[in-house]
Amino acid sequence: MNIILIGMPGCGKSVFGRRLASKLGRSFYDADAELEKIYGETIPEIFEKYGEDEFRRRETETMRALCEKDGAVISTGGGVVKNRENIEIARKSGAVVFLNRPLEHIMRDVDTSKRPLLKDGKARLQKLYDERIGLYKKYADLEVRNDKNFNITLSRLIREVEKYENCGN
Repeated sequence: MNIILIGMPGCGKSVFGRRLASKLGRSFYDADAELEKIYGETIPEIFEKYGEDEFRRRETETMRALCEKDGAVISTGGGVVKNRENIEIARKSGAVVFLNRPLEHIMRDVDTSKRPLLKDGKARLQKLYDERIGLYKKYADLEVRNDKNFNITLSRLIREVEKYENCGN
């Protein structure tokens, strides 16, 4: 089964996904990086040229392609939960894991200038959090809190994924 990480921008999906894949001997895919590779444009370029709707369409196509893999760890973009189809695709292929990092930690660390939906700063980040937190919780098979140091969070993540897999899911 695949492990699909969801959560807010800056919650650690890519960095934890990469390490989780390494520890479990699995392949790792960053959905945003794969989308850029497939379409030959950066995410900011896609937003600028075509808008959010086209980006979301491409995001769904990328999710479809990635979730055809077997046994991979996949980190998603923060807004992947906005389209229920993305979650249906993810759930058919494995476990959806919400990496839940407190918003105040994200605000402290994320460079909002490099993310198209966050270019308006921390107020926008708060608005996105308010819009998405319920979706992350609703769609997740597992929730792992990222509120300690890296190694503690990674250990939690590994433990929860292994427990989930061992229960026959």
